[in-house]
Amino acid sequence: MYKFLSQLLFGLLLCSFLSVQSQQKTSSIAKPTYQATLLEQDLQVDGDVINDPTWQAIPAITDLLQIRPNYGAPVSEKTEVRIAYTATTFYVSVVCYDTDAKNIVVSDSRRDADLNDEDSFLFIIDTYHDRQNGFLFGTNAQGMEYDAQIDNEGKGNNNANRQQGGVIGGTNINWDATWKVKSQLGDYGWSAEFAIPFRSLRFAPGDNKTWGLNFQRNISKNTETAYWTSLPLGFDMKRLSLAGNLEGLNLKNPGNLKLIPYVLGQYVNDKSVDPNETDTHFDAGMDVKYSVTPSLTLDLTYNTDFAQVEVDDQQVNLDRFNLFFPEKRAFFLENAGQFSVGSPGEVDLFFSRRIGISNDGSLVPIIGGARLSGKVGQTNVGFLSMFTDDVSDIGIEKNNFTVARVNHNVSGTRSSVGGIFINRAGLGGLEDDYNRVFAVDGKWGIGNKAEVTGFVAKSVTPGIEKNDHAFKIMGNYDWSGWRMNLGYTEVGEGFNPEVGFLQRTAFRKPEALIFKTHRFKNAGQLLEIRPHVSYRGYWNFDDEVVTSFLHVDNHWVFKSGLEIHTGINFTTEQVFEDFTISDVTVPVGYYNNEELQLVITTNPNNALAFNTRTIIGGYFNGHQITNSGTANFRVGDKFNSSLTMSHSDIQLDTGDLTALVGGLRLSYSFTPRIFVQSLIQRNNVSNITSVNARFGWLQNANTGLFVVFNVVKDDDVLDALNNQTLTIKYTHRFDLLR
Repeated sequence: MYKFLSQLLFGLLLCSFLSVQSQQKTSSIAKPTYQATLLEQDLQVDGDVINDPTWQAIPAITDLLQIRPNYGAPVSEKTEVRIAYTATTFYVSVVCYDTDAKNIVVSDSRRDADLNDEDSFLFIIDTYHDRQNGFLFGTNAQGMEYDAQIDNEGKGNNNANRQQGGVIGGTNINWDATWKVKSQLGDYGWSAEFAIPFRSLRFAPGDNKTWGLNFQRNISKNTETAYWTSLPLGFDMKRLSLAGNLEGLNLKNPGNLKLIPYVLGQYVNDKSVDPNETDTHFDAGMDVKYSVTPSLTLDLTYNTDFAQVEVDDQQVNLDRFNLFFPEKRAFFLENAGQFSVGSPGEVDLFFSRRIGISNDGSLVPIIGGARLSGKVGQTNVGFLSMFTDDVSDIGIEKNNFTVARVNHNVSGTRSSVGGIFINRAGLGGLEDDYNRVFAVDGKWGIGNKAEVTGFVAKSVTPGIEKNDHAFKIMGNYDWSGWRMNLGYTEVGEGFNPEVGFLQRTAFRKPEALIFKTHRFKNAGQLLEIRPHVSYRGYWNFDDEVVTSFLHVDNHWVFKSGLEIHTGINFTTEQVFEDFTISDVTVPVGYYNNEELQLVITTNPNNALAFNTRTIIGGYFNGHQITNSGTANFRVGDKFNSSLTMSHSDIQLDTGDLTALVGGLRLSYSFTPRIFVQSLIQRNNVSNITSVNARFGWLQNANTGLFVVFNVVKDDDVLDALNNQTLTIKYTHRFDLLR
């Protein structure tokens, strides 16, 4: 282990040396610049850009460059982007000319649906010009609304073996602002106008301000992606350190005070308790959002409710470590990146699902709380304090959860240093009912190509006096198709982040990755290959391996959008205590295995598309065949469906098991703001069938009318779990300062 640490240090020094040697060349990359136009009057937003004399008088950006399929070539279809603003509103217009306008692809009109599998336009603005954080907006030819909050250049949980959701890789699609977009289709192609009130953004006011800026156009018929700023292979426009500049902004404090009350009625029929008894109750609550400054926002919440949130995806644990269920509640997802410290999905020092959800998944009432988040100068600040009620049935007392976070960006670099304090304090009068975590973290950006990141943490828990530490150091080189990582993580046996998430406890983990993207110029339909090798190992503190995973793979990417991944995995599992998987015992032992892995992904632009993953090989003292995948089918932009299945056939010396988890998502959008959705799930291990059906009539920023119907039924034991809930909720946003 100590040999690895010395190799890690050497690797980080080598990475720094290589980056510094090329820094002079890298720093000279020219960034495009555009001058914003100040308007005296607000624009009428209707999507008609070509016939609008105001827009036509503003200079257009036209020089977008492809990143695929023809790297560095001009965008294949004429594109015009213009930017203007008034004292209250930020405007963006785009004209996407298309020589085959009749075949423009619109795959989804739901808010925040993925725009990468259709004809679409997106832009990102770095309002603090800190080259790290920003806001992403997008639309398609039907005028759907897409917005997201970008933290740390979109970097976050990149572990493909973990279920993703909520904050994905530093991209928070659950951030919903108040803004509007209108589009128009024509023989020329399509066009769109965005109008974003300044009160919906966060920025530093002043004269002659500069924001970071980049655009992306997706052209479906060519499987084409083009950007305004030329980016190296492997990057997208969330790489804000390489974004262009938007200059000439004279910004004032717009004022922002929003009241967001809700009323709710709920009907519950829990047949497992009493088949003839039902329960009806009504509730109300409120959120308040106030901009203390344009860059610092105070959020208050009382009697917080999340009835409209989609239920969790069912999972079956086929190992002995904790499953990760992502946060989906909008209040906690807003600005979640500011409170994120650790190794996402593995060692999360703060995991907001600990607030209002018990360890067994039961809901715990949230009385209310406050959050202050934003920026003061070059320092990101965050403060969160929430109070939860007691639940006598499951022995939970009242609690206060407090998180304080600061993170200072070093001006002109991709470097930062910060700290976090996390505290859970029981309010039930019990002695020593608390848990605390302290941590410092940092990032050293070495030019544009490399960085070193890390954190050091300590927990405080009554009764635990030693080995209550955790830390991680990671070096990363990422440029021109090369991606190389080298890192080490350690979690002490006494480290106990009760308001966090640990995938596993008490481990030492070295890891490494070498990944290369090679783009072909003349290889027929083959666009690129991505050979790579990665390793991660988990060791206990007796220097015994617990898990090791060596992955050797290549991605074959075709111009048609088809991808095939062919890999082999070499695994080691050491079991120190017998454990069971669905009543099948895995005995103590040391198990070395190999497995073949095949991934196939078809072109997502097609009306019918699918992705599959097959793993065949050894599994503990036996073998497994696991098939998982998702089939997506759509009809126009109104109806979307996806069928997800995971089937594992596991045969061990001590017994056999078959695990099947299935989920069917159905969605129909009457308009971009009126939709009906359902999620039907079933697994044969717990024999639980669940149905989550939702109707939404949105007004703006995820407010409006919601009707939610939930059914959860356990078929293993008759009526042991048979619950039906119908919820009607209405929430409205009042803008008191305009």
